[in-house]
Amino acid sequence: MNTTQNPRDPMVWPTLQATDAPALIDFLVDTVGFLRTAVHEDAGRVAHAQLDWPEGGGIMLGSHDPDAPPEKWCQQPGTFGAYVVTDRVDDLYARLTDAAVKITQPITDQPYGSREFAITDPEGNKWSFGTYRGEPRPDSPATEG
Repeated sequence: MNTTQNPRDPMVWPTLQATDAPALIDFLVDTVGFLRTAVHEDAGRVAHAQLDWPEGGGIMLGSHDPDAPPEKWCQQPGTFGAYVVTDRVDDLYARLTDAAVKITQPITDQPYGSREFAITDPEGNKWSFGTYRGEPRPDSPATEG
């Protein structure tokens, strides 16, 4: 079976909610390095924010509403986890260490070829940063030769 090395467009957007969404946005932008693409507020709360990762993809987040009805999309702050791909893992690790960010896994070379580390943000969410881009997708039968 053939495989491709085509980049993947960000068609899955991880989402999270925060007790203090403006502070979390500032941390992710100013400290970690996400780009503040959009922040929409409603009645003093973050209704929707889009933060893009400079190397591709991104996340969406907003203010947590503890009084939201069960049918509304609502997640407990601090329960999110994500793996973020970066070619500059050593530079990012040094910057976050210098900023006294809580490192939960020091930078390590993994047996599967990734170099990665993990942190916890001020809300308690877990973030892993590394060089592993995932396995190449197999070509679909319609595109094989």
